[in-house]
Amino acid sequence: MRSIKLSLSLFIVCVFTFYACNSHAVPVSTVNEALSNTLRYPEEVHFRNMRQLTFGGDNAEAYFSFDGKWIVFQKTNPKEGIDCDQIYIGKVPKPGEKFEYKRVSSGKGRTTCAAFMKDGKHIIYASTHGGGDACPPVPDRSKYGNKYIWPLYNTYDIYMADLNGKIVKQLTHARGYDAEATLSPDGKKMIYTSDKDGDIDLYIMDLATGNEKRVTNTLGYDGGAWFSPDGKKIIWRASRPKTDAEVKEYKDLLAENLVAPTNMEVFIADTDGNNVKQVTHFGQANWAPCYFPDSKRIIFASNQEYKRGFPFNLYAINEDGSGFEKLTHEKIFDAFPMFSPDGKKIIFCSNRNNGGTHDTNIFIADWVE
Repeated sequence: MRSIKLSLSLFIVCVFTFYACNSHAVPVSTVNEALSNTLRYPEEVHFRNMRQLTFGGDNAEAYFSFDGKWIVFQKTNPKEGIDCDQIYIGKVPKPGEKFEYKRVSSGKGRTTCAAFMKDGKHIIYASTHGGGDACPPVPDRSKYGNKYIWPLYNTYDIYMADLNGKIVKQLTHARGYDAEATLSPDGKKMIYTSDKDGDIDLYIMDLATGNEKRVTNTLGYDGGAWFSPDGKKIIWRASRPKTDAEVKEYKDLLAENLVAPTNMEVFIADTDGNNVKQVTHFGQANWAPCYFPDSKRIIFASNQEYKRGFPFNLYAINEDGSGFEKLTHEKIFDAFPMFSPDGKKIIFCSNRNNGGTHDTNIFIADWVE
């Protein structure tokens, strides 16, 4: 990235020298595109006018509202006194505007996986605050061979809140992990992940009645689900332990409210859980999938090119496995992609342009086919 920044610096010097010596100004759009190229790799041909929205800390799972005017995301930054993830919202900034945001979670416990409601006046998110105000402890990975481990906090439940942070309804009540919720295109149904029946599965809840259906039933972690924009399908990430050793490890971790999400593939199905199809067969971690606005192509994050486990990049693929395309070329981490409802913009989270720190920030760009 340094060479790109150096080239940009020389470009800006030339721009302003030219402007000072000539009567014709350089178009602002040209300068803006040059600035965006400090964030965008040359190979990332589908991105234009890329902007970095956050600066510092871990900013992740940034998703658009139904009208595309707002973003909801989770943030941790001990330097700002945010010791574990809390939920924030902000308006999508216009060119030249600063991204302003505010916290809408309570500041208690740990929160994750937020989404806007259809009415644009409420959000849903998962929180552990019902089990206590403090951040729940992170697992000691040294006990598990330093494997990457996710905790399944049994105090996570899903809540609905207004845009001022007032919780208006608790949507789940079962003891165990209830999180990773998103909504159907009509806003009437919520799909989420829970371990309440002894495995980590997907459930779809009718928000008006609270009635729900378990839609996955195969041993393994099922999570991070989305509805397709046309509302006909669901897409998610899943692990499928097969050997006796894999099954034992999975069950042993689950008994301790843990999961090791290092081997996951992308799956799709009808919204009733039928016609399950595995889309990717790459091995390693293929995750954070969602549909393009056409409800046909799929975008997802993966480390499948790198046996050491990183970098993660974004890829596109058709439902039948054809049309595979690498979209990002970051050397560390790109994930959590989502298109705006009109398909004109993409938002994702990345380690790029972080000055060599471990910071993960939110980036937004125009999408170009």
